[in-house]
Amino acid sequence: MTYMRAFVATLRPRQWTKNLLLFAGVIFAQKLGDTACVVRALLGAVVFCFASGVIYVFNDIIDRELDRCHPHKRLRPIAAGRLPVDQAAKAGGVLLLLVLVASALLGSAFLGGVAFFFAWNWLYSRVLKRLRVLDVTGIGMSFVIRATCGVLVLLPVCADVSISPWLLLCTFFLSLFLGFCKRRDELLKMVPGAGETRPALRGYSEPMLNALIGVSFALTAMAYALYTVWPDTVRHFGTRNLIYTLPFVLLGMGRYLYLVFLEDRGGRPHEILLVDKFLQVIVLGWVITAIRIIGPGQ
Repeated sequence: MTYMRAFVATLRPRQWTKNLLLFAGVIFAQKLGDTACVVRALLGAVVFCFASGVIYVFNDIIDRELDRCHPHKRLRPIAAGRLPVDQAAKAGGVLLLLVLVASALLGSAFLGGVAFFFAWNWLYSRVLKRLRVLDVTGIGMSFVIRATCGVLVLLPVCADVSISPWLLLCTFFLSLFLGFCKRRDELLKMVPGAGETRPALRGYSEPMLNALIGVSFALTAMAYALYTVWPDTVRHFGTRNLIYTLPFVLLGMGRYLYLVFLEDRGGRPHEILLVDKFLQVIVLGWVITAIRIIGPGQ
């Protein structure tokens, strides 16, 4: 029972909020009124929660020595010794098999997307995470894969569903923004002589990360603004009013910058949405406004 609790903790359920991105397809395809589509989006999100959990398990096995030098990661079950490596590997392997079976039941296209998600994260864990800029780029692509799979899971019941390339760009740039904020926090909190916790940090400096944060902020805002007024978007939704959701995006990103630079809370972006009430209100405002503008569809 102790091992089971440690394994569940290794799956990082607090980070499963990332997989809400699987609902982007059903929202922007205006299928919220279609029960079959909503159910498939929900099932796809659940599959990705466990798929990302598999990635965390094997990543923690690979990085257990580095994690032991980190002030927070050293408390993870594998790094702390509460979950033996062999037990983690066996449980992770079983969960991997279950995820692939569940993905196949949701369609061959979705299975292909999940398989690519695993392959991409293997490449990230073995190569990209050790290289500056490419480490954050790898994370950004992981979110793009999630958003794409949010469409692929709907195809068996709605063959005409698609997602705008602009939304994929927004997802990518926003992921870069959050990722560079996290790297800045890690860099500033490095303890001299405490051991290396992330090899890619050797290639960063604070001015460089500040610049990358600024650029990714601007790219995200620009891509989203262009998406809302792009002719294909206006034609698809039958309205130009989606531009009125832009203030929520700018306000949300501005709030996050405040938390990063003035409250020193950039190290765990996945937890900020769970605890910061102001940011929760902004996100809820965006969701409600977007749904009212584009409509639930049928």
